[in-house]
Amino acid sequence: MKIIAGLGNPGKKYDQTKHNTGFMALDNYLRKNNLALDKDKFEGLWTKQKVAGEDAIFLEPQTFMNDSGRSVAQVANFFKVKPEDIMIIHDDMDMPIGKIRLRAGGKSGGHNGIKSIIRDLGTDKFNRLKIGIRHPEKATVVSWVLTPFNDEQQKLMDAAFATSGEIIADFIAGKSCQYLMNKYN
Repeated sequence: MKIIAGLGNPGKKYDQTKHNTGFMALDNYLRKNNLALDKDKFEGLWTKQKVAGEDAIFLEPQTFMNDSGRSVAQVANFFKVKPEDIMIIHDDMDMPIGKIRLRAGGKSGGHNGIKSIIRDLGTDKFNRLKIGIRHPEKATVVSWVLTPFNDEQQKLMDAAFATSGEIIADFIAGKSCQYLMNKYN
């Protein structure tokens, strides 16, 4: 069984903001595969589905970004999913807009959602699908991550979301993170 969790902030106020890149990538995958988050438990919206013969849980924590670990850990503990079978999709300010990088384990890189997951899972041995949103040039970090993408940026993100869907499918199919890094990084 796999867990694929997209990170973001709940509520209309944050709906299309850069910090909700994880939600947007997961929503794109779900929409293209006629799936929906139909359960509200574990402090998140989630669904458990059979995808290509494999069990997969799709999760969007509703705890706000900085406490994402509470929801991820509840789901992982309840379904007894090992950290290496978890993929977290999140924004990354240290990469250009739309760039994708996969990583198996490691530090948080200053991302508060990842810090929370490391804390609540008690390990950093889970997979990350990072999607670049670029560091702000003139805006503060907070105002940058809480604003939507402009039209040009959205085109780059749409391409990243399409690639993210391929990565999610490969991960569910049992491809290792090393394989995914070699193929997509």
